[in-house]
Amino acid sequence: MVVHIRARTTVLTLCSALLATAVAALPARAEPGAAPASWEVRGPHGSPTAVVSLDPADGHPTLAVKRDGRTVIEPSPLGLVTEQADFSKDLTLTGRTDRTIAEQYTVPTGKSHQRVVRMTESRFRFRTADGARLDLLTRVAPDGVAYRYILPDDHGDVLREASAFTLPTSAEAVLGRYRADNELPFTRYQSAAGAPAGTYMMQSLFKTDAGYALIAESDLNGGYSGAHLTHTADSSTYGVSLWNDEPVETDGPLTTPWRAVITGDLATVTESTFTDDLAPKSRVRDTSWIKPGPALWTWLAGGKEAGQSLEAQKKYVDYAAERNWPYEVVDAGWYFKPGEWEVIDPDWQTDNWMPELVRYGKERGVGIQVWLHYTLLTDPVEREKWLSTLERWGVKGVKIDFMDSESQERMRWYDDVLESTARHHLMVNFHGSTIPKGIQRTWPQVMTLEGVGGEEKRNNTPEQLAALPFTRNVIGSMDFTPGAFHRPYRPNVGSDAGELGLTVLYESGIQNLAGTPESYDARPEARRFLEQLPSGWEETRLLTGDPGRSAVLARRSADGRWFIGGTFAGAAQSVDVPMRLGAGKWLVETVTDGPSGLVREPHVVRGGDTLTVPVVADGGFAALACRWYEGRTSCDR
Repeated sequence: MVVHIRARTTVLTLCSALLATAVAALPARAEPGAAPASWEVRGPHGSPTAVVSLDPADGHPTLAVKRDGRTVIEPSPLGLVTEQADFSKDLTLTGRTDRTIAEQYTVPTGKSHQRVVRMTESRFRFRTADGARLDLLTRVAPDGVAYRYILPDDHGDVLREASAFTLPTSAEAVLGRYRADNELPFTRYQSAAGAPAGTYMMQSLFKTDAGYALIAESDLNGGYSGAHLTHTADSSTYGVSLWNDEPVETDGPLTTPWRAVITGDLATVTESTFTDDLAPKSRVRDTSWIKPGPALWTWLAGGKEAGQSLEAQKKYVDYAAERNWPYEVVDAGWYFKPGEWEVIDPDWQTDNWMPELVRYGKERGVGIQVWLHYTLLTDPVEREKWLSTLERWGVKGVKIDFMDSESQERMRWYDDVLESTARHHLMVNFHGSTIPKGIQRTWPQVMTLEGVGGEEKRNNTPEQLAALPFTRNVIGSMDFTPGAFHRPYRPNVGSDAGELGLTVLYESGIQNLAGTPESYDARPEARRFLEQLPSGWEETRLLTGDPGRSAVLARRSADGRWFIGGTFAGAAQSVDVPMRLGAGKWLVETVTDGPSGLVREPHVVRGGDTLTVPVVADGGFAALACRWYEGRTSCDR
């Protein structure tokens, strides 16, 4: 009996000690003037550190990001304000739990097919003076820090977020003004504080003494609305604002999207898959029908006239088949009655030639994808009619356009369309749209999204071409539609090699090639290169770059070859490109601009060597690299 009593006494004493330690770690509100209470979240080796703090004076929470002891993000406001509670102040920490996240997943699109996730997750439990509860969920990975809010109870609609990102005063910035279609250009500023007041896109890039930081969002769905950044002149703080400052409707507990900071050196940020890693797992069990690849896009090649002509589309199919491109995309006009602007009823197969084009393409190994205005898919009955008919015809994918909103209502529409297109085995390209935000992990049938001022625009600049690899394209596939050699409005109009390089520099699950067959035939070296494009990428590496000035990326295909694309703003120059392709000897075939057109030149280099490439003013280059062996003269497959 005595032994039992001593054992119980020992256990009770130990439990009391542990409880006292836990309580000590969760201090009550300190007196004004006291130092903030702070808690670190450390990730795997080499990760940044997140620091969560509570101000002792008013209990408002903040989050800071550090790397190697230097500041990436200064202590920045956190919190939500709902109809019934203010979670931006007067908070007390009541608990914390930690766990390690280790995952592997595969996606058909993006910078690599195989992904490995290593993160530390900490959950901080706060309450207000009135007892309302807010959980702050933080994650830290080698390439980023993210947080989201969880309301375990219903507190009414969300009126606003207190969330913000405060940059060091010395930070530089590459920012794009916000608009619903996310298509405005990026501008480089010497100072984040010196940027004009206004609203900016979430994919804003900042350069600090501790490295780069790209602000992003992940796991956005119909439970919330899209966000953007709001900036006041002469301030280095960028607040998070919701769509049109409209309340977010809630009905019960709430989990918000992730607010993310992708951070590290420029290569780490550019190669990051952090926004995908944060997103929910795939909701599509069988993905065997999801097959990315290059497509001949006919809108810039023929416009409305091609859209209403079966014979014109058959010629495009023939050309795509000759190039071994797996898809042809039919844009606006195909579903109008011949000679009219009245939309056909999708059940009336005899009123439209699309089934015949699908059959024609199938015989030649070319799948057909079609354009739809999003309003055709707003009514559930009509949506089911359209998508089931397209599936029955054998159409492979849909390009859905003109959503032009990130409201909660429109995000609910996305939820419905994503479920429906997956069920009907239709790949998706969203135009006039939101940006990826992790959508391609959760819904892998999403091949690409616009959310960028692409090739059809007339106001792009060489600086914009060199900004996109470090901003918009970091967070997911981007349908820029490169390859329109015949367009007089492209910013690299004097550099066919630069235009060719964009087909690699910009990742897109369906790479919509926007040129005419005649423009490809007039440039046999470009046509030869485009015929080599693979269906996707196994690895992506930044070789060199300076946001808004230059970018050179290498992407590895499944057969081990590296495709390289580069773009440069400014005067003609010779550029030194590090060949970070792996040990051993490589045959590198560069395609550059010559006096009489494109020039292909072979080089034998060792991995790690520097290759000097001539570039014309506001131009670029393309290259293909393969393992070299004695007698090898080409990297053709």
